[in-house]
Amino acid sequence: MNPTHTSNQTLEQVEWVRVSMERHEAELIRYARSLVGDLPSAEDLVQEAFFKLCKQEPESLRGRLVPWLFTVVRNQAMDRHRRESRWPRAPEAEAAEVAGNSPTPSASVQARDDVRNLMSLLTTLPPNQREVVRLKFQNQLSYREISQLTRLSETNVGFLLHTALKTLRQRFERLDAGPSVSQTRSNIHPSSPQ
Repeated sequence: MNPTHTSNQTLEQVEWVRVSMERHEAELIRYARSLVGDLPSAEDLVQEAFFKLCKQEPESLRGRLVPWLFTVVRNQAMDRHRRESRWPRAPEAEAAEVAGNSPTPSASVQARDDVRNLMSLLTTLPPNQREVVRLKFQNQLSYREISQLTRLSETNVGFLLHTALKTLRQRFERLDAGPSVSQTRSNIHPSSPQ
């Protein structure tokens, strides 16, 4: 084998991994953090994914690098989950990060409350719905990429997203509406019949 050819392949592969890290590390860490709950563990999962990427040939992942990376992170998180037998809820800090800055203080407070409420409602969804919502909206993956990552059909991904968003919308509207008249009455007069 020609040593120069091997050296050029190695340099190309190193550059491919470096560029992949620059492009995808932040979104993978966000995704991993949503799965494991803390930043150090998320960073460990992503580091392991890129270590595994170093062992891959660029041609073998052409056109499917992003789903492959997300799949590796997801599988490692699932392995960790099996070992630890628990999935933590999304941290409050994540809700605050998503809220961002609003032009006025009252709008900012409302936006933070809305995001916090939405993140809280997200944790009430079944795990498969919660995962596809995060992959779609936090990581901007396509239905096809989510399908490849979760091994669900694209139709099933669409159905899960539709169901999750409908459920979130209904629950969010109930939060916005506040307590019902009967709930308010029972809070004011707990012993009176309704």
